[in-house]
Amino acid sequence: MDIDGFWELIERSGRAAETKDARLAWLLEELSGRSPEELIDYQCLWTGVQARGCTMDLYAAHWFVFSSGSLDGFEYFVSWLISLGRESFERVADCPDSLIELPQVLRYLDLKREYAGSKRARSRGIQRRHEEAWPEFELLAYVALEAYERITGSDSAALYEAVHGRGVFSGFPLIPALGGVPDGEQWDFDDPREFVRRLPRIARHRGL
Repeated sequence: MDIDGFWELIERSGRAAETKDARLAWLLEELSGRSPEELIDYQCLWTGVQARGCTMDLYAAHWFVFSSGSLDGFEYFVSWLISLGRESFERVADCPDSLIELPQVLRYLDLKREYAGSKRARSRGIQRRHEEAWPEFELLAYVALEAYERITGSDSAALYEAVHGRGVFSGFPLIPALGGVPDGEQWDFDDPREFVRRLPRIARHRGL
């Protein structure tokens, strides 16, 4: 499997299913029909694409757009961003400031306001829409591991070992407080001038 085949699978899963759970089920069945070698290819590609999103500027964009500094949440957000497809992912990975322009992000922010302001906020329909639009997709990162276990009988550690054997490693976790940030990427989130300079579109959205 090459990078084009990887993105084709990700995007086909989005067209084939309407919910996150259904999408996971579709991908699991599709990957379970592949060879172990193809699953190693897929996981290597996933890890490389995911690592591309592990940058301080994208972390900052996530922080300011969604008001969340959770490191786990950031990783699950990058998985969600991958789920949107190649064009959206590469656009935001290349320019984190463009995150605020994604239709899916604007739709989620609208739903969040509706959810917070509605007297029916606890109704099942509103909750379901909010959860589906939530910009995190943790389990998408593990679907190949489940497929690998299904077809080989080996546990997920064997797949990770195969991926690492090819010299492919995750960029996560990004841990600013412990220095886990590439040289030149660290910046002060509390400095509004730096925020405006680095993420001008998001800063305008925040009223700066």
